[in-house]
Amino acid sequence: MMDRRPDDYALSCYISPPGVRSVLHSRHDQNISLWRRRGDSVELVRMWELERLSGQKHHHWPLYSVERARALLDGLLAEEGLTLADVSTVWGTPGLPAAAELPIPAGAEEFPVHTLGHLFGGLLMDSRIFKEATIIGMAIDTGPDFVQERVTHRYSYAGCVSRQGRLTFAPVESPAPLYAAAEMLFEKEPGTLMALASACRTQIDFDSQAVLKLNLYGGRVHPVSLSLPFVQDIVEEAREQLAGRALEPEFTPDEHLQSAVMSVVQECCELVARRNVERLCELADVRPADCYLSTSGGFALNCPTNSALMNHFGFRGLLTPPCANDSGQSYGLGLLGLHGTGAFDRADHRLESAYYGAELPDTDTALAEFAPWIENVREFSPEQFVADIAQGPLAWVDGAAEIGPRALCHRSLLGDPRSEETKRLLNEYKRRQWWRPVAPVVIEELAGEWFDQDRPSPFMLETALVRPEVRGRVPAILHLDNSARHQTITERVNPLLYRALRAFHAETGVPILCNTSLNDRGEPIVGTVAEALTFCLRRGIPFAYVQGRRVSLRSEPVPAVERPTRPRPRRVDYFAGQEAERDAIWRRWVRAGLTERAMFLLPQMPELWADPEDCPVEDLNALADHVHATDPAFDHWVREFRLQQGPGSSFAEGA
Repeated sequence: MMDRRPDDYALSCYISPPGVRSVLHSRHDQNISLWRRRGDSVELVRMWELERLSGQKHHHWPLYSVERARALLDGLLAEEGLTLADVSTVWGTPGLPAAAELPIPAGAEEFPVHTLGHLFGGLLMDSRIFKEATIIGMAIDTGPDFVQERVTHRYSYAGCVSRQGRLTFAPVESPAPLYAAAEMLFEKEPGTLMALASACRTQIDFDSQAVLKLNLYGGRVHPVSLSLPFVQDIVEEAREQLAGRALEPEFTPDEHLQSAVMSVVQECCELVARRNVERLCELADVRPADCYLSTSGGFALNCPTNSALMNHFGFRGLLTPPCANDSGQSYGLGLLGLHGTGAFDRADHRLESAYYGAELPDTDTALAEFAPWIENVREFSPEQFVADIAQGPLAWVDGAAEIGPRALCHRSLLGDPRSEETKRLLNEYKRRQWWRPVAPVVIEELAGEWFDQDRPSPFMLETALVRPEVRGRVPAILHLDNSARHQTITERVNPLLYRALRAFHAETGVPILCNTSLNDRGEPIVGTVAEALTFCLRRGIPFAYVQGRRVSLRSEPVPAVERPTRPRPRRVDYFAGQEAERDAIWRRWVRAGLTERAMFLLPQMPELWADPEDCPVEDLNALADHVHATDPAFDHWVREFRLQQGPGSSFAEGA
């Protein structure tokens, strides 16, 4: 299909299916990718993460009707001068216009489509490496969704060995359920938990090898249910060992406990991941030093594990996309579909940068709207940039947005790494804990002079030690263990920031800046200039660099206008006004006789899937009661399901 036309477009969509399934199959971190096949290349034209559009963190709002879904797709395609009529294939979401079933590679039939989407997002991010080299790949996340399944699979997580594109699949275990269990117990997101693992020096003794006795392959028993008692044992052991111990006063007792627990959890996760690699290498009889490593799925954002595997096994390189978690499912599903339809037989694809998100639509209109707050607008000057950042952190907004959950210097707050005050201010601006680390961005060709490894790290997916002789010069980027989650940049990929960094290096001798995402607490990364300027005014940030222009902001407006007090409202119009549709679908399932527990369970039982009138109601309700009685995580999930999918919330109120 993709080979018949010289210029062909496809969409891969990771959104909730419209219609009767929408309230049960509600996906989070929804996203859409647009692909173009042109000559000998397969291009990712654009990826839209819906949270950037709606403002709802980890966007999970469905579009309850096909008409709503069509309006969204047409609206996004219009930004590229296209309509749905220009798109030949739509993958990833049943019920959408032109929806097609994804082709599954031979040998991968026993794995969910979700995990294969993750797997191919890593394997094919550089198709030349895929065709010419050997890759050890593993998709490791908390668990798959079941939107595209017809049967329950034996395994939840796919691994593979690819030799010049010839694929051998095998199940792997995922460390992610250990983090998910900790997330339930501590009510913190995985990124915060990863930071806690090295936040303070508090340690406990625990037999981490015991984790290797858990069955973390998935299937009918969710690995989170097995992980929860294990992590609870770590928590109880930590409580006992820390009782009466003198602890650092800078941290609260809860922070000491959680840091000690997460240090053990992190060690356990690395043991599981290492065993995966050993098994895959043994299966295919390959040496890691001759292979590339591909990690994907949400746990692939765990930088310490990626670096531990790279350093221990000596792989040739790391293939992990910046959108490794579900925010990049549409990317991986698109590559899975393109591979299955033969697109890479004669064409190639390479994800060279992360800058495939939405463009800035509003630079001039935002500057006009915020004119009372703007003292002046000038063209970019590297020397002036150095003077500005020496005064304090500033906003940096440039070009197409990054894809994935991390700011990679197109929607960022930047700061001077030579002072601890920078870290304090950045964490204060973002309303997060004082101990949260701040990532460095470094000129790629100079990275080896400052960090203990000089591999390219364009997507901030590895952790490296800062060299002892320079640690005192960059205190703002140091974790407690003297490591940093660094990003490397080149002139070709990010020319404007490269100029700024070169000037900063020339003036200070330091080729590094602090970089963190430009967003408020609980808010997605900003998507527009107006959102960025709103943040600056709310936090008192005096300079915003926007599309190559330096915007100097006043502390008080002239003429007087009201200062914004909340994040700027985003585009909720695609989602607003759906309450009646949602509630009608919900009531239809309830009238059929399903309990909320059964409604949560049904999507995970594809063999039993049917419309409300045809569901085996009594069997499902009885099964849900049994799972409730035996699964320690079940009540937590049902509560989340009810809060996110059930009646009550208003789309018009925003995220």
